[in-house]
Amino acid sequence: MISDESTDDLIEHFPEYREHGINAVSVFFMGSRFGDVKGYRADASLDPVYADRMARIIKAADKQKMIVVVGCLYWSTSKSKDALSDWGQEDANRAIANTTRWLSDHDYRNVFVDVDNEGMAHDAKGWSIAEMIDAGHAVDPSIMLAYNDGDPPPDNADLYIHHSPKVKGKPWLDTEATPGKSTLGGYWGNFSKQTHKRTGGSYYNYSRIGRYTEAMKAEQIRRTVDEIERYNGHMLASTWLQCASNESIGGPFADPGGHSRIKDVDIDVDRLHSDAGIRWWLDFVKDKYGAWDPGKRGTVSAVKSIDPSIRDWTDGRFQMVATFDWFPEGPSYRSTDGSYFFSGRNALTRLDTKGQLSGNPSPGAVRGRGSLTEMRYR
Repeated sequence: MISDESTDDLIEHFPEYREHGINAVSVFFMGSRFGDVKGYRADASLDPVYADRMARIIKAADKQKMIVVVGCLYWSTSKSKDALSDWGQEDANRAIANTTRWLSDHDYRNVFVDVDNEGMAHDAKGWSIAEMIDAGHAVDPSIMLAYNDGDPPPDNADLYIHHSPKVKGKPWLDTEATPGKSTLGGYWGNFSKQTHKRTGGSYYNYSRIGRYTEAMKAEQIRRTVDEIERYNGHMLASTWLQCASNESIGGPFADPGGHSRIKDVDIDVDRLHSDAGIRWWLDFVKDKYGAWDPGKRGTVSAVKSIDPSIRDWTDGRFQMVATFDWFPEGPSYRSTDGSYFFSGRNALTRLDTKGQLSGNPSPGAVRGRGSLTEMRYR
């Protein structure tokens, strides 16, 4: 969301991503590492400029049956935190609550929320991520909020991602996966942060953007298959996508670019190589898993009963919670057991006042395996 132009560029490439089997993107209201995206005002309200860009992304993704990971706080080296230096825990809680309220008010359901990327705000300010999650759930418990930190995880998150330890009975997903440190120092370490253009010896810039050694490609592909088949999905993290426009090479690059068949990845690292890109990874995903088409996967079974104690059907926004073996409209498919992205007994979904899910034609019809176990108001 760096600019309207970068937002348009991302949206224009959604059909190409879907054709390659990609069904989720991650976009932050705040950040990024060297970015200056100020999605939150000092009073923790959403800046309408960035909210509008996020809305366009969410709606465009929904048309492609894709998910958006809506990121909230990105603290770390983000320049945007400078304007929020007076924030305390209550301000952080309000930011998450305001984000959840905005998603709920606009009925954006093809989303889940990363409240604090890698626990950066928690580490820097000591804020409780569990409190942030509670603040969001207090607004709308059906909006899925994720925990993303290496500390022992709280039990109130709907799913656990990236840095979080895995929690029994809850879904875990790697939302920012790169070749590990054992692969020639790791893609995200010195390989992508070295530069010949240091500023006073302290500033490191993304470099070698879109360049991968063959060993890194092999490791990325191995992790892709492992995390899709053993867990709930895999999201590629790449400086190709995440570099900010103010860096020497530019970016972010929504276009997949080249195949990175580069003989020497160390030549002119601060220049954009003509074959740099992530097309090699997208082509692998397409060849192995095919284009993303959620409508052709899964079975249909009926909700057998509705709690008779709840009799008030007059509210058009009546909210029910369903527990399934896997999330019926999840954005990713796991071939080993025929399940979808949001697996786990605590996955949430929405039914209308007639017990219908996502416009299915017959009352009580639910796409997927599972049963309705609970209903409650929002």
